Amino acid sequence: MAGPLAGVKVLELAQIMAGPTCGMMLADLGADVIKVERVPGGDDTRRMDRPEVNGESASFMAMNRNKRGIALNLKLPAAQDALKRMAAEADVVTENYRKGTMEKLGVGYEDLRRVNPGIIYCSISGYGRTGPYADKGGFDLIAQGASGLMAVTGEPGRAPVKSGGPVCDINAGLLGALGVVSAYVHRLKTGEGQLVDTSLFEAGIQQMYWQAAIYFATGESPGPTGSAHILSAPYQAFRAADGWLTIGGANQANWERLIGVLKAPELLKDARFASNAERMKNLPALTAALEPHIKKRRVRELLAALDDAGVPCGPINSIADMASDPQTRAREMVVELEHPRAGRTRALGLPVKLSRTPGKVTRPAPLMGQHTREVLAEFGFSKEEIEALVRSGAAIAA
Repeated sequence: MAGPLAGVKVLELAQIMAGPTCGMMLADLGADVIKVERVPGGDDTRRMDRPEVNGESASFMAMNRNKRGIALNLKLPAAQDALKRMAAEADVVTENYRKGTMEKLGVGYEDLRRVNPGIIYCSISGYGRTGPYADKGGFDLIAQGASGLMAVTGEPGRAPVKSGGPVCDINAGLLGALGVVSAYVHRLKTGEGQLVDTSLFEAGIQQMYWQAAIYFATGESPGPTGSAHILSAPYQAFRAADGWLTIGGANQANWERLIGVLKAPELLKDARFASNAERMKNLPALTAALEPHIKKRRVRELLAALDDAGVPCGPINSIADMASDPQTRAREMVVELEHPRAGRTRALGLPVKLSRTPGKVTRPAPLMGQHTREVLAEFGFSKEEIEALVRSGAAIAA
C-alpha cells in the first residue's frame, strides 16, 4: 500500500459502517488494515438486502475495499490469544461494538495495552464510553434523532425526516480516523499509545454548529427549513420548468447577480429583500417572489446563465448523474476494482487528495477469511500453528 500511512498496521474489529468507515479511510491513506471478521457469519453487511454481485454483497464490498481479511472466533481462547499476539505487533485496533463486548472477550483496551503499551485503540460506540447512555447500543437512525439532526431536517410542519445518507455512522468513522491519526502523531513524539473514544451521538451533534449557535444565542431551538439555509437567503432548491436546481444567492453581491439573471429588477427595490436579514425575515415571501421567474426557465439554460454571472448554483443529481459527472471522474471519485468473485466492480474513491503522498484504492474487499493464512504468517505464526487454529474452528481460512 502507498500513502502517508504506509507501514501502519491496523486490526479492524468492526462491522457494518462506522468502524469500517474509519478503517477504510486509514486503508485508503496507506495503512495495512486487517479486517478481523467474527466467526460465525462475518460482518453483518455480508447478509444485507440487495444488491449482490455474483453472490457478493455490494454493501460489504463498498465499505471494505483496500483491506485484507481474516476470520477468528473470539469466543474461543485460542483465537483470543492469536489476536493478542497480533496486537503486540500492531499499531492500531478499531472496534464499534457495544461497550463491554470486547472486554468480555478479553480483547478490550486494557487487555491489549498489557501486551502492547503503545497500542492505539479506537472505540466507536453509540454514545461514547462514559455518561448515563454509555451501555446503550447505537444506530444511525437513533443517533440522528437524539442528536437533534432529525429535528432540523425535512419540511416545516411535516413528520421528522432523517438524512438520506447515514451521516452519523459515516461521520463517526471519520472522527475515529482523525482521532487515530492524532493519537499516532502523539505516539511518534512520546511512544505512548492511548484510547480514542467517539460515538454516533457526538457525530450527529457535531452537525449542529449553526443550529446550536442560534440556540445558545437566543434560547430557541431551530426547526426544519427544507432545503433552505437557516441563516442566509436565498440559498435553497428551486423548481425550474423541467426539474430542480440549487441556487446560492445569499450574500448581497450574489443576490444582485441573481436578480440580474432573472431579469426581475423590481425585487431589488423591494424593502423586504433589501438585506440578508430582511430576506431571512421574509423567506416565504422571497421564495414566492422568485419562483415564477425560475419556473419560466429550463434547468440547463438557467445553470449556464447563473454560472456566467458568478452565482453559485448546481443541479440536483441522482446517484447515476453524480457517478457520471465529469467533475466526479476528474477527481477520481469513482474507481474500478477487480473482485475475485464479483468481477469488475465500481466503488467511491478517496475524497482526500495529498500532493506528496497520495492514497489510492487498489484492493477489492476480501472474501471471508481470504488472508487468514497470509496475515497470521506475517505475524510470526508457524504453518502448524495456523492449521491448528483452522482445524479447531478458532480461525477460518478461505
